[in-house]
Amino acid sequence: MANDYFRFKQFTIHQDRCAFKVGTDGVLLGALAEIHGNGWLLDIGTGTGLIAIMAAQRTNCRIIAIEPDYNSYIQACENVFACPWSDRISVEKYTFSDYFSICDRKFDFIVTNPPYFRNSLLSPDPAKSGARHACSLSYEQLAGGCARLLAEEGSLHIILPYTEGTLFIATAAEKGLFCSRMIKVKAVPSGPVIRLIMKFEKSKKPIREGFLTIETGRRHEYTPEYIEATRDFYLNF
Repeated sequence: MANDYFRFKQFTIHQDRCAFKVGTDGVLLGALAEIHGNGWLLDIGTGTGLIAIMAAQRTNCRIIAIEPDYNSYIQACENVFACPWSDRISVEKYTFSDYFSICDRKFDFIVTNPPYFRNSLLSPDPAKSGARHACSLSYEQLAGGCARLLAEEGSLHIILPYTEGTLFIATAAEKGLFCSRMIKVKAVPSGPVIRLIMKFEKSKKPIREGFLTIETGRRHEYTPEYIEATRDFYLNF
């Protein structure tokens, strides 16, 4: 059973009321997304608030984090309020489709760890189904909404499983967003690529590819590149 909280070097995430807890996907996206400066950043489906808080630690951006699930929204508010950068983060209770229909702001960065199990069985827990299945937010809606909300030089940063990631690249291109950076993530050196961390922009550019392996092959023995990527956050690194 997951702990009710997860302590990082500079903040703590409480997660007892959230459908999904702190996981490697969120930490990787929060640590490796190419975000910087002091512009505006949108976190879609913030859950516990983890990625928004990591973004605040890494940048001077003003951050809006949206979350449709009530319990997750309340917990994200509490986690943000307790973190050192609460003055730069606003948590708002919206679905993405509702938010982009009313928002007139342009964002320099959008980050999201979105629903992705398109063809698998739904969880009997409605909160988990909404958080991890592309039934409430299609890739077409996500890509189209992001294309509309991004500034002309803005960028979308997203993590998806390998197959879903390749599908999203095609969908995003139809909406005018083009992959310009891709990190292929493996759990162990001999394993398959399990995740894609991707950056999308409005202009076509050559795709910069990188690779990251999480463990050496021994359980809980982490690779130097994974430690380097996350050392500003994990207590043990």
